[in-house]
Amino acid sequence: MISNDWHISWILFVVEILIEEIIKKKTRRLVMALEKWNPTRDLFNLEREFNKLFSTFGDKFGISRADEEAYENAIWSPLADISENDDKYIVKLDLPGIDKKDVKLSFTEGQITISGERKQENEEKDTKYHRVERMYGKYYRSFVLPNKIKEDKIDAQFKNGQLTITIPKADEVKPKEIEIKVS
Repeated sequence: MISNDWHISWILFVVEILIEEIIKKKTRRLVMALEKWNPTRDLFNLEREFNKLFSTFGDKFGISRADEEAYENAIWSPLADISENDDKYIVKLDLPGIDKKDVKLSFTEGQITISGERKQENEEKDTKYHRVERMYGKYYRSFVLPNKIKEDKIDAQFKNGQLTITIPKADEVKPKEIEIKVS
């Protein structure tokens, strides 16, 4: 027969472990409440862990090592549509409430990068907000472009909160029609 002292020791041990787990969960919730949520940060962290595990190098989901800091500091990413026709690729990004001067666009080593910051409006003291869904702070988005483009002909237009980037295709990639002679 097992003594009661052993039972009590076991129960106290289990209770101690449960209390530690509860404290850890409360601490995690407290820390998470103080941090702005960035949905891409979790994906980035997971990818970083895979790189450590497999010791691989190179671009991270299209983000070069030089852009890591800008990517990690971004609070949000603008939504984008990418399309193409016979002559060009078209990238459209929604940037409502942002001035043209607050948009930074760069092209380096086959990658186009859009970044900047949307400043938060001054809060009025007598105003009570019921919902705040718009994102403020730094934003970042980048895309790896195909090799066969005319880099010197890339054009960007900013109108009504929408950035439209036109990337002309190189002549050798444009589809060609060949006439077939039937005899």
